[in-house]
Amino acid sequence: MSPSVAPTVVIVPGLRDHVPDHWQTIMANKIAGARTVPPLTSDRLSCGAQVAALDEVLSDIAGPVVLVAHSAGVMTTVHWAQRHRRPIKGALLAAPPDFDTPLPEGYPTLEALRENGWSPAPRTPLPFPSIVAAGTNDPLADFDRVVDLARVWGSRLVDLGPVGHLNPASGYGEWPRADEFIRELS
Repeated sequence: MSPSVAPTVVIVPGLRDHVPDHWQTIMANKIAGARTVPPLTSDRLSCGAQVAALDEVLSDIAGPVVLVAHSAGVMTTVHWAQRHRRPIKGALLAAPPDFDTPLPEGYPTLEALRENGWSPAPRTPLPFPSIVAAGTNDPLADFDRVVDLARVWGSRLVDLGPVGHLNPASGYGEWPRADEFIRELS
């Protein structure tokens, strides 16, 4: 019997990409062999372009994969899962935004999100195990809406409590619980 191959961790950042003190960036630098979906140089708000960038990273990986998505990266992941079939070991979906309701000022409008293919949010079960980890006071998604998304995606929901959007602006740099979730999904 051959030893099992450790999955490649693929980081799927949100629309604000690679923030040096974000837990995803810290994790990518810590995990040997981790891959990160690179920032787009054009069509940054295009859901299709984000999905294509994720698919391109995945096409270069042989063997099992665990996806680690945050914010709009979660939506990129679920849109990708609707369009592509590739074995995925599991996905950590942290702080999914609600792109079907108005976001705070400074974020894309509902019209811009619709025009760029983000809404409506996919509402079908994901073809791989997943964990939705979300805060109860995220300014980008009402917790009840996240509970509903986790249910329709077939994801295990983890209530993180009042952690905001689980990003540096909410006081989160390194996030050790992500390591626990990745081990669970691996």
